[in-house]
Amino acid sequence: MYVDETLLLDLLNTTPVVGGAPRDELADADGGRRWLSAHGQPTGVDEWRALREVRSVLQAIVRHDASPDGLAPFVEGVTRRATLTDGSVEWTLDLPEGRTAAARVVLAWDELRRSSPGRLRPCANEECRLFLIDHSKPNRARWCSMAVCGNRMKARRHYHRTRETP
Repeated sequence: MYVDETLLLDLLNTTPVVGGAPRDELADADGGRRWLSAHGQPTGVDEWRALREVRSVLQAIVRHDASPDGLAPFVEGVTRRATLTDGSVEWTLDLPEGRTAAARVVLAWDELRRSSPGRLRPCANEECRLFLIDHSKPNRARWCSMAVCGNRMKARRHYHRTRETP
């Protein structure tokens, strides 16, 4: 099955907080087309709209604020075809026009959900809007970036510990 964790994670992380203010990298069609092109996806306006919609649904699902049922429209019409070539089976995805990238992201999310349950999650820093896929063996990663969010959270805890201790 088609798995593209990078496409999935990059999409989820298109709404970062920059300089204390939320930013949407897919806010306008031009930005959306650039993002799609940079990720090797079709760049039509319908693709951009579907991508924005699926992003909102997936972000809510990963944050446990929504049910996966909301993903149904994005995978409607997706099929796989098998062909036998040189003694091996090759699978080809047939993706709906105008929702190609959105369908790929949903398939990647589902594969990750089944193969690595609980590894895709939001950053533990409540001021951060990014997500992470934890590939560590103990599955204990909490921050999108140890250098940024992890360091900030540890510094805050240290500050509160040293200020509260007489």
